[in-house]
Amino acid sequence: MNKASETTQPKQVVLGSITGVYGVKGWVKVFSHTNPMTNILNYKHWVLRQDGRQQTIEVDQGRRQGKGLVAHIAGCDDRDIARQYAGAEILIAESELPPLADDEIYWHQLEGLEVRTADEAGNELLLGKASHLMETGANDVLVIKACKGSLDRRERLVPWLLDQVILEVNPEAGFIRIDWDPEF
Repeated sequence: MNKASETTQPKQVVLGSITGVYGVKGWVKVFSHTNPMTNILNYKHWVLRQDGRQQTIEVDQGRRQGKGLVAHIAGCDDRDIARQYAGAEILIAESELPPLADDEIYWHQLEGLEVRTADEAGNELLLGKASHLMETGANDVLVIKACKGSLDRRERLVPWLLDQVILEVNPEAGFIRIDWDPEF
């Protein structure tokens, strides 16, 4: 294959997942990572990733249902057909996300960044890499997983408190600097 015929896939972002079926007319239950959760319904074309395969579907309806969301996939009017989508991740091209202000960052942009702190002598320590953020209600929490070169093999949960714990976020340089006792 020559380079002219190669196609590059746009970078994709996981917005949520399909967790099950709803009703008998082809609706699915949706778990959303967007904030607010209904923002996932603003995207009418979803790429579903499941078992190593991807397919693009069109969402023709969606709404809140109880504490969650439900959506209808165009052309899917049967519960048994809808069931095949259960467990699929919902992705979109990163380029479809709305632009951010200069001081904002999407959570997915933090994943994989090195997380660094300093010891009492001011020596820089690598705690690990940012895995993801969790919402806890009080404040968001950064999950840090050990990586090659990290201080130890521990997983750490650090509150996402800007200017208190989170001192610097530099995705271009690949790191997050925090004020955190490595023994905690």
